[in-house]
Amino acid sequence: MKVLCNKANPPLGGLLAAEFYRASAKNVEIVWGSESSVTLPNSTKALPYGTSNDLIRILENAFNKSVGPLQRVTMNHWLSFSLILDEEIPKSVEYLDKILGPLTYLVGESLTVSDLAVFSVLYASNKFKELSVSNPPKNIKRWMKLVQAQEPVSKALKELPSDVLESLSKPSPRRSSSVVKDVTGSGRQQEGKFVDLPHAEMGKVVVRFPPEASGYLHIGHAKAALLNQYYQQAFEGKLIMRFDDTNPAKENAEFEKVILEDVEMLEIKPDLFTHTSQYFDLMLQYCEKLIKEGKAFVDDTPAEQMKNEREQKIESKNRNNSVEKNLQLWEEMKKGSAIGVQNCVRAKIDMQSTNGCMRDPTIYRCKPEPHPRTGTKYKVYPTYDFACPIVDAIEDVTHVLRTMEYHDRDPQFYWFIDVLGLRKPYIWEYSRLSMTNTVLSKRKLTWFVQQGLVDGWDDPRMPTVRGVLRRGLTVEGLRQFIQAQGSSRSVVFMEWDKIWAINKKVIDPIAPRYTALEINPVPVNLKGIQGDSTLNVALHPKNPNVGNKTVWVSKRLLIDQVDAKTLKEGENATFINYGNIIIEKIHKAADGTVTSIDATPNLENKDYKKTLKLTWLADTPQSPMVETYCVYFDHIISKPLLAKDEDFKQYIGHQTRWEIPMLGEPELSKLKVGDIIQLQRRGFFRVDVAAAPPSPHTSRATPLVLFHVPDGHTKEMPGQVSESYSMQTLITRRGNR
Repeated sequence: MKVLCNKANPPLGGLLAAEFYRASAKNVEIVWGSESSVTLPNSTKALPYGTSNDLIRILENAFNKSVGPLQRVTMNHWLSFSLILDEEIPKSVEYLDKILGPLTYLVGESLTVSDLAVFSVLYASNKFKELSVSNPPKNIKRWMKLVQAQEPVSKALKELPSDVLESLSKPSPRRSSSVVKDVTGSGRQQEGKFVDLPHAEMGKVVVRFPPEASGYLHIGHAKAALLNQYYQQAFEGKLIMRFDDTNPAKENAEFEKVILEDVEMLEIKPDLFTHTSQYFDLMLQYCEKLIKEGKAFVDDTPAEQMKNEREQKIESKNRNNSVEKNLQLWEEMKKGSAIGVQNCVRAKIDMQSTNGCMRDPTIYRCKPEPHPRTGTKYKVYPTYDFACPIVDAIEDVTHVLRTMEYHDRDPQFYWFIDVLGLRKPYIWEYSRLSMTNTVLSKRKLTWFVQQGLVDGWDDPRMPTVRGVLRRGLTVEGLRQFIQAQGSSRSVVFMEWDKIWAINKKVIDPIAPRYTALEINPVPVNLKGIQGDSTLNVALHPKNPNVGNKTVWVSKRLLIDQVDAKTLKEGENATFINYGNIIIEKIHKAADGTVTSIDATPNLENKDYKKTLKLTWLADTPQSPMVETYCVYFDHIISKPLLAKDEDFKQYIGHQTRWEIPMLGEPELSKLKVGDIIQLQRRGFFRVDVAAAPPSPHTSRATPLVLFHVPDGHTKEMPGQVSESYSMQTLITRRGNR
């Protein structure tokens, strides 16, 4: 393997990775100069790279084929993190130091390129060195010493030329920039967090998010929207939100409203809102231009026949019609006449092309129905493939971000740009988001709603933006999940566990802790307790900023039946937030059910290491319990991966929702809709319905409804385990993990 390195922009992390993979590469040659490229083993082609991060990704893809999906996501997260680390150093260091607290390495149990990427930035960062003098982050310091002691790292650092070492020690505000080649072959600097966005210049990037107003946004749309926002912010550019309203049959003003609400929920603030319909007059002119130049023709071939002819590379009988005849039929189309509705306009490109998208695609259709925005003004409407490149060019979009499924349409996109003489945007493709146990087709999601299998588009089992946010996914968790993937082109099915695991890292440090017990708890009678008292307890054991709560203590405490069965007479049990209690007598019914427990407080004993930890509530009128329902969900499709033509309806009908009645502590009555909390030993929950006092009309209080938020670790769901377990036992076992 041969690595060419630019002394003016030394790829430190990439060099560490090259040394790390030396055994796999067998021989590594490092050449310093003004070029940046790498030639992999068994190849003669030099691959250019812009930054150290680019080089790391090339080497990682070449030499680490066995990495699993979750590890890949996590590694991508740290590679992306390394790109922005030095720009927001105080915030980045605080985050990294907290993460490294319980960890030896960033990913897994051994050194990876994630460690090398982050280490290399900190090693060369003057900002980090200055920060470390006043407030040294102990976990990062420990980790850096460990990484630097690793043989590949120490060896690579020793072999760095002296002038390169000197270059690394100097402030370099452009070190995170990427050198890319423009069409003339000359290099130019490009700054940005995502350095794999070609031809991007700071302050000049314009991206767009163009949803069709035909349904609610789902998590796949969220990836597109957040990825565009990421680049807009990274390059201090502009984000256009454009409604693709080219098909009057599908457009719906109500859907526009909900999509705007979805975008607001995602905390995305576009710089400009537009509609494709704003440019209908212009597109009519462009269509007529192509017809007059003989580059488009009007065709009345039936749809099915046209499809077959395109597949068999057979030219339409109308392909060589005269310009005059085409213009005459085009006028009929614009009038929406009986003749007009039988025709469409097709671009005359190449019917013999191996790319089916280039075989004379349709660019205009005759649809007499009214349009939500333009009414009956037009009877003809452009196809998305024709409108998209025109509007992108007119709106000065510099980078068209779209999924790999559009790859075959790229030559068509540029054909329209070229023949119409328009400014040429750059297309950048990324992988479509595909999730296991999920369908993202609007048609299929609509079917679930129409069949009543879910409660609506915001049902927590739905992969819509509203559904996943209502389930408890945070915008920050979703953002980190998308950023962890970056603009990768690798097509993989992501497991929901991955996104929930990332989400847990967001909510765990800030979610307040509360207590709830199952119905029919067991009383624990305490000796020596005369009256009721209160404790002032932290809502979060590690984050005092979350605040405090009041906990009542009385001579009669309540615990779960499953916990009562684990207690032993004569032993201490730790009642969380209260202290140790000696269990003296356990009273049981004939069937083994615990009916009550006699115990004595042993609060002076502070040995909590080997004791059972229990959640509890005081049984006293001073501490009125909140009627609570914990709701759990499962995937609405039972099979993780569906084949392309497999019917998803074969894998539905199983139970996907469980509601468990609970008794909650009084403080739960203060929660608001949308709050995310942790019920101790039971997991995370989002408030879907807040508790409310009795209504004057019904005299009945509104119970608290909590939706369970997965944490990425719990595999089994209610109903998927042995029938010998009761539902209550199952939920409690889940909470004890």
